[in-house]
Amino acid sequence: MKDDQLRKKRLVYYKEDLDQIDKLLEEFLKLSNAKCIFLIDKEGHLVTSKGAARNLNPETLSALVAGSFAATKEMAKMLGETEFSVMFHQGARDHIHISLVSERAISATIFDEKTTVGMVNLYSKELSSKLEKIFDIAMRRVAQDVPVEQDYSDSVKDRLDDLFKE
Repeated sequence: MKDDQLRKKRLVYYKEDLDQIDKLLEEFLKLSNAKCIFLIDKEGHLVTSKGAARNLNPETLSALVAGSFAATKEMAKMLGETEFSVMFHQGARDHIHISLVSERAISATIFDEKTTVGMVNLYSKELSSKLEKIFDIAMRRVAQDVPVEQDYSDSVKDRLDDLFKE
């Protein structure tokens, strides 16, 4: 995969980005009255999380959420949809609301009877809109990165070839 394609697919988050994201997630938890929220990239890597995630392995949950989202995307295609942007699973005690965020990430919110799926869904839409702005800024920053000069790359390659010929 070429560098520019990889950059488009994956965002790089700076500390300022994560600070803003964490602040938004904390605000979301207060408004929605949910237990915890995870922000996951579409490849299944945890970006950040907030709240009380008792006895949950965040990395495992992230991978499972991304896998579930990918499988659901294929089901949507079978039904003539491009994808389903929201999933909800109801348990006896805890529930999980999974939502696509700006085609770049997935939010997974765990909540219980202290709130409703409607409240979580409402505030998830608002959160997604705010996160999209942060992602756009991060994407523009990546687009402005100066690529490595081809001459420099060729010279390094030639030097490595010379070193390993011996």
